[in-house]
Amino acid sequence: MTWVTDVLDGLGVTGREHATTFPDGASFRIEIPSVEGPKVLEAVLRAAKAEGVTVNRVSQGSGAVLMRAAELRDMARAGLEAGVEVCLFVGPRERYGVGAHARSADGRAHGDQVRGLRQIGYALEDVLRATEEGIRSFLVADLGLLAAVTRAQAQGALPAGLVWKVSAAMSPSNPVTVKILEDLGASTVNIPADMTLAELAEMRAAVSLPLDLYVESPDPLGGVVRGQELGDLIGAGAPLYAKFGLRNAAGVYPSGHHLEVVASANAVEKVHRAAVALEWLERLSPGLAQSKPGPPGSASQRYEPGPAVTCRLSRSA
Repeated sequence: MTWVTDVLDGLGVTGREHATTFPDGASFRIEIPSVEGPKVLEAVLRAAKAEGVTVNRVSQGSGAVLMRAAELRDMARAGLEAGVEVCLFVGPRERYGVGAHARSADGRAHGDQVRGLRQIGYALEDVLRATEEGIRSFLVADLGLLAAVTRAQAQGALPAGLVWKVSAAMSPSNPVTVKILEDLGASTVNIPADMTLAELAEMRAAVSLPLDLYVESPDPLGGVVRGQELGDLIGAGAPLYAKFGLRNAAGVYPSGHHLEVVASANAVEKVHRAAVALEWLERLSPGLAQSKPGPPGSASQRYEPGPAVTCRLSRSA
């Protein structure tokens, strides 16, 4: 199979050497997902203090599109003060649309893609609106949207230094695809929670960007629970965002005030799961460094509340 190796070498996905740390020299960061608004973020920060856990990033799944401008400002400000990256999902997408395909059994995988030029236009406006309130990190689950937001940056319609996090809804399961996402401008890429250590190492050999991995994944993403493996996962995939979802938990998408209690309880337990995994890390793989709160030498945790740009993006009908 020499010819296969030649093909893969030509794609740049084998035998490459990459830095194994973040710009600050750390090997990993902790992410708490499904932090669905300011109140849930407050719960995460309280739990992190109580557990003695450093949370480097929180992410949200319902979408910035469902939040008021004041809520966006509150989350950006809280992230700035705590030194936590706040990453919001871009919306709308197919699951929120009028089409039936994404809500069918066979079409469910398309739920977080963006449908038609009209949704692309709304999604671009959603990013701009959030940047105006201080948000600098966004979840993307559509190739076309990733191309559009990076083009908008190149044209000056969106500020430089934004983080484009590829969602688990689009997570690539082979190094060729993750390399394509990196080439398209992804900042970090969520890969499947059930990656073996060998597969994770293959991903790392293909790209230099940080990889995001659910150390514990919610049931819809497989319900993987592997906190005791945290040291091995970091060793194979660093720089790595260790992401703590929660198995056997109630779903909260799309969230709102009616689900704040549930979302907050879920988030608090995710911080607890992270604390347990960090104990395993110290027991089995001591010495691996985690990023400290605040800007760790990259744009991924920098927030500048206030109007980002003066131009506007027009929506296509």
